[in-house]
Amino acid sequence: MLLALLALALVAVALAAPLLFRAAEGWSARRARGRRARRVERRELRDPGRERRAEQRARELLRSCVNDEEWAMYRDLGFIRVNGRLSRKRRGGARGDAHYSTAGYDSTAADDSTALAGAGADGDPAAGGEPPPYAYLIYPHKPIVAYVPKTGRLLSEYCVEFPDLTGAISQTRLPDSDDVLAKWMALTGDEERLIRNANMHLPGRQVDPNRVRRDLWRLSEWERQRRGYGPARPART
Repeated sequence: MLLALLALALVAVALAAPLLFRAAEGWSARRARGRRARRVERRELRDPGRERRAEQRARELLRSCVNDEEWAMYRDLGFIRVNGRLSRKRRGGARGDAHYSTAGYDSTAADDSTALAGAGADGDPAAGGEPPPYAYLIYPHKPIVAYVPKTGRLLSEYCVEFPDLTGAISQTRLPDSDDVLAKWMALTGDEERLIRNANMHLPGRQVDPNRVRRDLWRLSEWERQRRGYGPARPART
């Protein structure tokens, strides 16, 4: 009887050995990951300038990619404006899609309809200084905000994320200027795809509408000064 029990115990140990071995390996791997994470955290604490250097490199890259006006806009105002480029035909054919209809490309407001008349067939500004039918503001680590330049009407917010795969600051967050550049490249490279894949919300979901309106006013003043007109006079009440 004793020999039979001993034999059963040996068989049970032999059968359980692979499971115990895998459990030990998993435990060891978790400990190793924890040690690496703690080392990275301690290294970041010892290097407070890491984030600042990463942002400086990101700003240099952004400056090399965007045009002079866009770079000056970001440097002075903290955001970049990108004009919408979807054709009027495309906008009209996409009215059943929530991304397009809610964005206001087929706006019901009379002023916004007037704004659409100022664009050519490809959505570019028409001759005579007419504004584009719609445009976007790109902020770092905030949704892209769509609006009508002629009226200032806010249309939509488009939430997109670009994780930091290089670990410049952390495993998830890009430097501010890299985030702006990623959105700029996606928007200017394939606007339709970005709008289709983004999480769309009505204005005010994540970005304060008052802030956006204030930024639009700052942008208009900035453009006036760059054209040499000086600051605008406040409207009479």
